[in-house]
Amino acid sequence: MGRPVAVAITGGIGAGKSEALASFGRHGAEIISSDEIVHQLLADDAEVRAALLGRFGERVLDAAGSLDRKAIADVVFADREALAWLESLLHPLVAKRYLEWREELARGDSPPAVTATEVPLLFEVGGEQRFDAVVVITAPPELRSSRARVPLEARERRLLADEEKVKRADFSYVNDGTLADLDAFVAGVMKELDSGG
Repeated sequence: MGRPVAVAITGGIGAGKSEALASFGRHGAEIISSDEIVHQLLADDAEVRAALLGRFGERVLDAAGSLDRKAIADVVFADREALAWLESLLHPLVAKRYLEWREELARGDSPPAVTATEVPLLFEVGGEQRFDAVVVITAPPELRSSRARVPLEARERRLLADEEKVKRADFSYVNDGTLADLDAFVAGVMKELDSGG
């Protein structure tokens, strides 16, 4: 069996990328989320911790002395330069982790047919070349606003428009229906990938 087909899942805030990732998992893909990797880096990586404290000081720590994601978000989303700095620190580390994860799976005794990775800023960081197929999840703006835990406007200004993402994707889905609808879409993508789509 060859190397697993590497799928990237991307889309805007509140579009349903995490649900799509979970659906790929239900349909037999091995899955990983860039957000989970960031959680791990903030919790465990001494160099990331040192860099953040060096740049932002102790205001990014919680009462227990751990890096606080909300405090970091409050700092960087109000300061475009700080956000660019944070992304330049984290993105290469995140990519390194998910590429290592994929290689480890490929070398295993029974590698999966498909790996799926949720990468929110895939096109924005030029990450699409690392994948065999790209799935873009979109949803109407009002639906995305209702799902998002944060205001979209400030965070989305710097992102590629959904229309452009869809043009560059291998598969796209408007996630405005039920979970069963999303599952049916993912099942179709998996079938196409399995047949060499």
